[in-house]
Amino acid sequence: MLLKLNIFDLKQDNIRILHYTWFAFFMTFVVWLGLGPMMPFIKEALDLTDQQAKVLLILNVAMTIPARIIVGMLVDKFGPRIMYTGILSLGGLISIAFAWADSYEHLAILRFLSGFIGAGFVVGIRMIGEWFPAKQTGIAQGIYGGWGNFGSAGAAMTLPFIAASIGDDTGWRIALTVASVAAILYGIFYYTRVSNTPKGSTYFKPKKTGAMEITSGSDLLLYILMNIPLFLALGLLTWKLSPSNMGLIGEAATYTVYIALAGLYLLQVWKIWHINSHVLKEPVPDLHRYKFKQVAILDFAYLVTFGTELAVVSMLAMFYVSWFDIPNVTAALLAGIYPFINLFARPGGGWISDKIGRKLTLGIVFTGITVSFLVLGLVEQSWPVWVVVGITVVAGIFSKAGSGAVYAMVPLVQRRMTGQIAGMVGAFGNVGAVLFLTVNSLVDYDQFFLVIGIVSACVFFLILFFLEEPKGQMTEIMPDGTVQMIEVK
Repeated sequence: MLLKLNIFDLKQDNIRILHYTWFAFFMTFVVWLGLGPMMPFIKEALDLTDQQAKVLLILNVAMTIPARIIVGMLVDKFGPRIMYTGILSLGGLISIAFAWADSYEHLAILRFLSGFIGAGFVVGIRMIGEWFPAKQTGIAQGIYGGWGNFGSAGAAMTLPFIAASIGDDTGWRIALTVASVAAILYGIFYYTRVSNTPKGSTYFKPKKTGAMEITSGSDLLLYILMNIPLFLALGLLTWKLSPSNMGLIGEAATYTVYIALAGLYLLQVWKIWHINSHVLKEPVPDLHRYKFKQVAILDFAYLVTFGTELAVVSMLAMFYVSWFDIPNVTAALLAGIYPFINLFARPGGGWISDKIGRKLTLGIVFTGITVSFLVLGLVEQSWPVWVVVGITVVAGIFSKAGSGAVYAMVPLVQRRMTGQIAGMVGAFGNVGAVLFLTVNSLVDYDQFFLVIGIVSACVFFLILFFLEEPKGQMTEIMPDGTVQMIEVK
């Protein structure tokens, strides 16, 4: 039986933490994903080409890939309180600098740096995991993720109106500045109102930092392999910016980045080996083992669910303008419907996971994602816009519920590494965004939707045949050396 969760009972400490934290996430998304609905205004004010606008959208999600990995490690070490404050404050400052940049090169660099604010999501996953029991983690994480994700809808419903009301070429700059200042102020407020754990609870930390702890030889190999897509996504972005495509960086810079990415991957492999090679000599007791394949499948699942969300919310306004020739503000409002459904879809995915199981829920939502995006792959410009909006909403409901279902399971893998696991899963969400937005820059919109449907179908079979339902208990070692058993079912 599910424990009762009254989200309006602000006398409960964990409910207050939930509300403080989802709003922190909300503010990161206003600043980060406000670029999508503002892009028609930016494109018009600065006379950008379609390709220049699409590259900014890709850059906006690229930095979040390494940032979520790094922030996942840092939050496990330092705690979510200081991390959320730092991300909101620094991210707000970078966003203000972007808003007043005076060249495309500066816009591109600052938008790339702005992507790190998207790592704030990982911080809240650890915070909510500390404050809610396993039987409530799905719905609590769903509310956190769903209501926080609504920040992109909040941006779509407010920033275009600010820009349009000002009317001149500085409207978009002022709108983004207002959002950024609000994020900085809330970051300071958040620090004064929360604590990392309930009073008397232990904040478990990884034994080692720099890479995730692995508990078997086969998992060690899988972990090394699962780092490859993270670097390939950044390599794909570099290729997009290279002389053979956009020409924003020179040939020498392109190869320098390729070599640097290869070097960083080898360094990461060394860190993984340094921390985990002992498992080949001294097997980890069964009591302390977990299956890394669970993390790997959740990685790919989030690549589809959140990668789709980021990609679609970034391109949707331009899609409506380009294919249906509707005004910028109208397009932004229609695009804002897509993230709006986060209010109920992502919490719904978490709640259903608590109710009927994690694996079954993921199987259902991936069926819906696959079918709905394959249908969108058939869209033509002659279709009524309301039909396309309706199908997009249905696709969004399934993908956002899928994100809720993924993070209903993340805290149940291994408590002390929740930040790192959430970071890696979240980074794969951005890998998906880079992948899908790159596809969007190379093909027509209908083919873009079709690719999402095909990738979703592949991940569905991974879930069906390899994912295991969490059950039993996980173990954590207390500071005094005693073992604590934590229920996951």
